[in-house]
Amino acid sequence: MASITSRSQFKDYCLRRLGFPVIDINVDDDQVEDRIDDAIQFFIDRHTDGTQKLYYVKRLDQTDIDNRYINLDPSVVVDSSNNSLDIVGVTRVFPIQDSQATINMFDLRYQLRLNELYDFTSASYINYTLTMQHLRSLELLFTGEVPIRYNRHMRRLFVDWSWGSNEAPVGTVAILECYATLNPDIYTDMWNDRWLKKYATALIKRMWGSNLKKFKGLQLPGGVTLNADEIYNDAEEEIKLLEDQMESEFGGVLEFYMN
Repeated sequence: MASITSRSQFKDYCLRRLGFPVIDINVDDDQVEDRIDDAIQFFIDRHTDGTQKLYYVKRLDQTDIDNRYINLDPSVVVDSSNNSLDIVGVTRVFPIQDSQATINMFDLRYQLRLNELYDFTSASYINYTLTMQHLRSLELLFTGEVPIRYNRHMRRLFVDWSWGSNEAPVGTVAILECYATLNPDIYTDMWNDRWLKKYATALIKRMWGSNLKKFKGLQLPGGVTLNADEIYNDAEEEIKLLEDQMESEFGGVLEFYMN
C-alpha cells in the first residue's frame, strides 16, 4: 500500500475510511480541514513523535539586552535548512562566554590559571580540571541553575540573568535546549502515522454525526436512513479510546516540560 505523504492524500484517506464515495459524507470541506488541523494540533501537543528535541544557538545582541528576553518567534528562528522552527518548550539554557573578557585578575579562576598554568609545557592539567569542576559544583550548590520562563504564545524566553553585566554581556552565546514542533509538510512521513489517521477520521466522523443530527430522520436517495446518534456516539467512543491510548503509550513528555 502506498504511503500517505501529503495533506490532500491524508484527507482523501480519512473520507474513504468513512465510506466515501459509496456513501455521501455530509461534512463541508472546510469542516474536514478544521478537523484535520485539530488532529494535528493534538498530535503535536501530546505525541512524542510530534516534536523534536534540539539545541538552538543564539548570540546575544544589544536588542536582547535591552528587551531582557530572547525572541523565539518562528520568523527569526530557523534550522540549518532555513526552515522556520516553532519552539513550544525550553528546558535549559547554557551560556558560553569569552572567559578572558569576563574574568578579572582578582577572580579565583584567574589566579588558578596564573599559578597552575603559567607554563603549559610543565604544568599538570589534571589539577586544574578537578579544581574547575569543584568550583562549578559550588556555584550550582549556592546559586543553582539560572531560572528561565518561556511562554509558547508570547514566543519570548525570559532568563533571570543580570542582562548586560559580566553574567550576560553582548556577544554571549546561549545554547537553548528546547522542543520544536514537526511540520508535516516538511516531514511528510507524519501524514502516514497510524494513530493520526485514526484520530482525524474519528473527528470527521463525529462532525458528520453532529451535522446529521440537525436533519434527524431524513432519508437519503434510495430510501437509506442514517442513524445520526449512532454515528456520533461511535465517533465519541473511538476518540476516547484513541486519546486514552495517547496518554498511556505515546504522550506526556512534552506536556511535562511545558508545565
